[in-house]
Order: sequence, then C-alpha cells, then structure tokens
Amino acid sequence: MERPVARVAVDVPHAHLDRPFDYAVPPELGEVAQPGCRVRVRFAGRLVGGFVLDRTELAVHDGRLIPLAKVVSAEPALTAEVAALARAVADRMGGTLADVLRLAVPPRHARVEAQPRMSEPQPSPEPQPSPEPQPLPEPEASGPALPVDGWARYVDGPAYVEALTAGRSPRAVWSALPGSGWPAEIAAAVAAALASGRGAVVVVPDRRDVARVHAALLARLGQGRHVVLVADCGPAERYRRFLAVRRGEVRAVVGTRAAAFAPVGDLGLVVVWDDGDDLHDEPRAPYPNARDTLVLRSHLAGAAALIGGFARSVDAQALVASGWARSLSASRATVRAVAPRVTVAGDESELARDPAARAARLPTLAWETARAALREGPVLVQVPRRGYQPALACQDCRSAARCPHCAGPLGRPRGDASPACRWCGRPAIGWRCRDCGGDRLRAVVVGSRRTAEELGRSLPGVPVRTSGGDTVLAAVPAESTLVVATPGAEPVADGGYAAVLLLDGWSLLARPGLRAAEEAVRRWTNAAALARPAPLGRVVVVADAGLPAVQALVRWAPESYAEREAAERAALGFPPATRLAALDGPPAAVAALLDAAQLPPGADTLGPVALDDHRDRALVRVRRAEGA
Repeated sequence: MERPVARVAVDVPHAHLDRPFDYAVPPELGEVAQPGCRVRVRFAGRLVGGFVLDRTELAVHDGRLIPLAKVVSAEPALTAEVAALARAVADRMGGTLADVLRLAVPPRHARVEAQPRMSEPQPSPEPQPSPEPQPLPEPEASGPALPVDGWARYVDGPAYVEALTAGRSPRAVWSALPGSGWPAEIAAAVAAALASGRGAVVVVPDRRDVARVHAALLARLGQGRHVVLVADCGPAERYRRFLAVRRGEVRAVVGTRAAAFAPVGDLGLVVVWDDGDDLHDEPRAPYPNARDTLVLRSHLAGAAALIGGFARSVDAQALVASGWARSLSASRATVRAVAPRVTVAGDESELARDPAARAARLPTLAWETARAALREGPVLVQVPRRGYQPALACQDCRSAARCPHCAGPLGRPRGDASPACRWCGRPAIGWRCRDCGGDRLRAVVVGSRRTAEELGRSLPGVPVRTSGGDTVLAAVPAESTLVVATPGAEPVADGGYAAVLLLDGWSLLARPGLRAAEEAVRRWTNAAALARPAPLGRVVVVADAGLPAVQALVRWAPESYAEREAAERAALGFPPATRLAALDGPPAAVAALLDAAQLPPGADTLGPVALDDHRDRALVRVRRAEGA
C-alpha cells in the first residue's frame, strides 16, 4: 500500500473522457490490483470495466477518490508496452484508448485463467473444442524447400539476419522474390531474433498465409516455440494462447491483424507480410492498419522491422524515402533467374498479328499459352470479380441496368437464372431501360463462375476448379488443371503454375480510388509469383501495354513503380506525402470545429461542401510530419 492510488483506463466510449482516472485502492485489494489487471469501477453512477495502468503514491485529482469496486482478475492481461502502443495508435488514428484496447486484449475466460501454465505450449493451428470452430487449412505442398541460407539471395539479406542475431534492430522494406520461399525466409528472421534472446511478432493477411508461416516455423524452430493467434481458434483457445504469450511461455507469435498487439516480452522483431492487402485494415474504430501499428510498435519498443511482399506499397516506400527503413531486395540477375516471363496480350506486336486482341477478353496469345501450358501442369486464371455476371447493362445504350424497386445494380447469379437485384434480391421480370426503353441486357463484367463455364466448354476433358468467395482452395496438385480464382484466393500449386493468365486488367485499373493502379500491381504480382521461373513459367496480362502499372509487372520492378507513384502523389499533395482528415457533420458543427481547430501553419482546408441537405464535408491537409 505504498502506492495507494490506481490510475485506471476506464472503458467509456466518449472522446472527451479519453484519459486515465484516479481511484483509491482498498487495503483488501492492495496485493491484487496490480498494473495490467482488469477492474470494475464506479463511473458516472454505474459500474464499468477498465484496466489498471499504474499504481502511484499521489493522485492528480485533488478531491476524495472513489475506491475500486472490484478486481475482476489478478492476471495482468495488459502490459505496459502494449498500453503505450494502444495510446499511440489511438492518438495517430484520432480514436480513443478504450476502442484500441478492445482490439488489443481479447475477452477474459476465467476457466482458462485457472488452468495451469502450459509446460509445452502447442502452436497447432487446429483449435480446441469450442462453439463450431473452423480449423486452419493444412500447410500445402509448396515445392522444394529452400536452403537455410535463403536470405543469401538478397543483396543485404545476410547482413540483416546477422544484425538480428547480434541483438540489433535493423528495419527493412523487403521485396520478396517470386516463388514459395517467403515463409521459410520469415521463419529464418524469427529464428535469428529468438537466438538473440528476444521475441517476434509476424502478421499476415489471412489464415492461409498463417498456415504457411506456421508450417515454416515448425520446420525451423520445432514444436512449442510459437503460437498461432487467429479468430478461428475460438474465444477460449485464443485467450489460452494469449496468456501463454503474456506469461512468457512462448516468445514468437504469428497471426492476422489482431496479433499486432500480442504481448510479446522483450520484443525484438515485427514482421508484416503483404502490407498493401486491405485485410490488414481493421473494420472497427479507430480503424488502424496492421502495418502502421507495427511501425509504431517497432519505433516505441526499439525493435527490428521487416515489411515484406512481392509488390511494394507506396506507404512502405515512404518509410524507405524517409530513412526510417532500408530497401531489401535481390539483384536484377537473381530476379531474372527466378521470375516468370511476363507478356502483354495487347502490345503492338500482338495487335499486328491479331487485330481483334484489343477487344477480346481472352486474346489468341492468352488462349494459346493456356492450351500449351496445360500439357505441362496447372494453369491459373485470375478474374477480378466473383460470381457469374455481377454487373449488367442495356444492350442498346450501354446504361447500367438498375432495379425498378430500389435502384440497385442488376446481376445474374447463374447462367439459367433470371436477372435479379444484388441489393434487394427481387427478380427483374419484364425489365426495361429507363433511358432508351430497351429490354435486352449484356454483361458488363464477367465473374469467375462464368469464366470457368466458358473455359470448360472450350477445353473439354480438362478439370476446371474455382477458388473465391465462400470456397477458397489452399493448394492444387501438379497436374493438368485449370484454376479460376479471384484476387487473393489463388491456391498454391505444387511446383508452381505452368502459366498464369490475368484477365480483365481494365477492371482493376478503372476502379475509383487513389490506390487503384497500386492495388492492381499488387494483385497481379501476387498471382504471377505463383508461376514457375522462366522459361518454364509464363504470365499473360490482358491490359494496355503502355501503362506504368503493366510495365512494372513486365519488368518485375515493384520498387521503381512504388518510387514513381510516391513521387507523383507528393507532387499533387496526396498521401502518404500528406495526412488528410475528413470532417463530416451538420454545417454549423463543421464550421465551428474549423474555427476552433488550432491547425499548423501551411494547413490546407478544402471546403466545406454540401454532401446533402443536412451534412457538409471539409478536408484538412497537412504535411506528413504534422499529422499529429
């Protein structure tokens, strides 16, 4: 009781109450009310939860302190390092500490806390019995295993691993070579961090990537040296693994975006794979991105950082340009040796030979490449949209077909089905165009199921499999198979694909948004990296050959494309060179906030402009260094 005051982070949603509050510690709770414990306190006349952040001798509050009502658990679930990280994430994202702590600390399970410590923690991704758990996929076949010195293929790879082993904290943005060797290279970096007596956190986009890294860590570290943190484990099993990390029983964690807050003690390395994937974006307030969270954590904890992927995001390139991280890539000779051959089904030579290739969805080059490659192994066809015909338009005037009831877009779920609204589900019986009165429909976008149907008719006797939506394949065997997949759902082929076809490139490039071209390069590169090295593997992209995004894939130069994209955005004042805030609300409220805000010199205020009769929007733009 030398420190009779508890500083508590109270779980309240209001932004003006986003600060710690002082409470008195009763003598009977003096031993259990330790920093990191869950407590119940009386706040505004009701009992709410919270975490003890600290114990102090003196209170900031001058009046009488309300005593703690209850210590929910003596288990310190929140570490000081994670609490500081949560505060930094909340400040950066304009959120509250309570919202971030809900993302960082899983719900408590008293039965799990009462269990003895795990003598040998089992990191198997198969969850223990829980309400309808969904186990992770089994690690798929990924071709021949890379040698231990897989990092030797990169210019500064050996130096990076040596620095980790020596206990230093290098930070790098890593352009991974195509192929299936990236999980083994991540495992080697984690092993180097553990060898220096420190811990590691690895964050990947989805559970298939978790299974691949999990298998690589098992092969490199052995059983019981790491845990898998994913939501599919079930609440009880996830909390059991969380406690194993918190208690220091294991020091390595692999998981999806929530694992970025894993309470690893003496953190030495943070790894994020494919940081441009939108699965790294948290859909709940304050919407942090796993890359930004791990960058903050690396900076606060003094840990090494490894931001990797086949493509390079503009945000990662900004870290290199600022000097915070170094670029880690292979020489051009090594890239040419392991990358597939990429051709464009729309360049001048192809148009001279096949004038119809400009309008064809599957030009002659792509068709002949697929037919020849099927004699050597599986062929991957990437289609941007899932479904059958997800978007329809009028055959006569090309206007988008809309539902007469709710104005939603019309689509066709199957070839034998009538057009129906994708919003309300009503069938569009007797539809007529509002602009020209026509009653005929045409497909604007062809989905993966329709593509598989067309290819199945054209290639009789060849098995056709689809991957996307609710049915995502983890792996396919090394046999003559046609795989039609949506971006992000491409299965790994044993030994690599003989050919990869990237269809409907215009659909990805024409998406509204600042990152459309960057996202197209990322999706194309991720699919092309699954092909065999040239000359055994070929990639055909159906797009305009003169576009910088297409040339970045042809030359396999993600670094130079990211540099160019970052320079163009900086010239226009777009992120990540700047930070933007959007203010939406009633006109009077937006105007009052702009008048009261203490903006830094040089801040640009765009607007306000009317969104509708009741709401205005204003944009505030500042330099990146003034983002706070």
